Amino acid sequence: MTTVHTLILVCHVLIGAGIILLVLVQRGKGAETGAAFGAGASATVFGAKGSANFLSRSTAVLAALFFVTSLSLAYIGSERPVVQSIIAPADAPAAPAAAPAAGEPAPAELPALPVAPAEGQGTAPAGADPAVEN
Repeated sequence: MTTVHTLILVCHVLIGAGIILLVLVQRGKGAETGAAFGAGASATVFGAKGSANFLSRSTAVLAALFFVTSLSLAYIGSERPVVQSIIAPADAPAAPAAAPAAGEPAPAELPALPVAPAEGQGTAPAGADPAVEN
């Protein structure tokens, strides 16, 4: 992993946690009914309109940053194909087997496994059940 990838990933996780916290702090739409009965303080630290405007804008900014970091991580991930570096391409020549050291037996060749015919290509007649032998 490169340093840039690690830095973006850490920011992505922190932004995600910030979005979760901001959403949990916000009041729902039904919370205003409690304020109508005198149970809420409408003038808070954030102003006379309450914290709804500040928290919703902060959530929108963090959501935009989360989107940007998601796209950045996707772009960086597409630049470094992980699977292709692990698996050799099909058209690449096979690497020669290493010769056994002195005194070690040579690896035995495995016999080829029989291949079952595809469905409908067997030797049984069309109406016969292949599981039942005559």
